Amino acid sequence: MLLLSTLPSLAGARRFTYLYEATTSPPGGFELENWVTWKTDTPNDHAFDKVDFRHEIEFGITDHFQLAVYLADWSYEDGRSGESEGFAYDDSALELIYNLSSPAADLIGLAIYGEIKAGYRTLELESKLIAQKDLGPLVIVYNATLEATWQGEDLEEKEGEIQQSLGASYEISPRFLAGVEVVHEIAIPEWRKTERGFFFAGPNVSVRGGKWWATATALAQLTRAGDEPDFQLRTIVGYEF
Repeated sequence: MLLLSTLPSLAGARRFTYLYEATTSPPGGFELENWVTWKTDTPNDHAFDKVDFRHEIEFGITDHFQLAVYLADWSYEDGRSGESEGFAYDDSALELIYNLSSPAADLIGLAIYGEIKAGYRTLELESKLIAQKDLGPLVIVYNATLEATWQGEDLEEKEGEIQQSLGASYEISPRFLAGVEVVHEIAIPEWRKTERGFFFAGPNVSVRGGKWWATATALAQLTRAGDEPDFQLRTIVGYEF
């Protein structure tokens, strides 16, 4: 028991990969994260395969404010429905999170999130409201997200998306956590009319040791959206300096 209690606490370690938590890194905290997301087998294209990569550095600015830079998002895509086959650079981004209240000390933990992302002929703005409640070893998190995307030579193509996600994670031991994540997405083409929403759900696991941690989530599509993957697997590995 004494050994477990002396394990270092990793402030930036993620319990989830498709949700953000309301807590932020401490002032002066610095972390490197590498993401890999594999998406495969859409109802319209069973040969579809896409792997997304992200390299992110995260900084704790104050007790309540965190900044992150996505150095590069890039991908490899294959399949009949792929927009372009092979490797491609997608974008880079700046992410800001401000914590409003503590999920442990207050009735509910709240944070606001903003992101600006830019790439070749693409611009995206994203905002989130993050809610979290800590109940001992159990953590419950909810995210409400609004995205706005512009694409094309003159950024004339526009689209919005509303997303809700819910997750629960239980600390089995200081080194191992397990839980579940559910994601609901609704696209708004041209910001005119919402399309039928689609759901994804699946388990997650997280392991921690020393200054590193790793979290993985497997999601299955519960609806039959033709262009959405039937299965996706995301892994994030982080290291605190």
